[in-house]
Amino acid sequence: MTIRTESRITIASSVGDVWAYVCDVGRWPEWAPTVLECWVRGGGPLQPGSRVEQRAKDLWRTHGRSQEVTAVEAPRYVAFAGTMGASAARWAMELEPVHDRQTDAKMWIEVDLAGIMRAAPSLLKGSIQRVSDREMTAIKAAVESTARERAES
Repeated sequence: MTIRTESRITIASSVGDVWAYVCDVGRWPEWAPTVLECWVRGGGPLQPGSRVEQRAKDLWRTHGRSQEVTAVEAPRYVAFAGTMGASAARWAMELEPVHDRQTDAKMWIEVDLAGIMRAAPSLLKGSIQRVSDREMTAIKAAVESTARERAES
């Protein structure tokens, strides 16, 4: 059984600015509540086959986790694959320009439920949806704040 969530938000900044922020994995702890630290294994930019390593905290424990970059279509689409618990998971960010200097950002997450995660799919889906909605709000706030600071200087 696979569950899927989507979160969408309009950001008052260019696709390039949103892309730069989302692809700066060192800044992921600013918007992803379970990410304590994040880096690309071996350094370098995100590219298909790269590994994004994280020190994460969820379910009251700190642990390492890793995601593979599966697609990069700058500056519009980046996708990842990894695990959520014992389940295979995929997520992506899609960016589209809207009007002048606005971006429609969509994050989707898919999880192939395995083991205990199959017991309450609607509860898990609701939890993932709430977290991704919060993440999108945080991305919007950070990118728009940077854009305002640049405009004021």
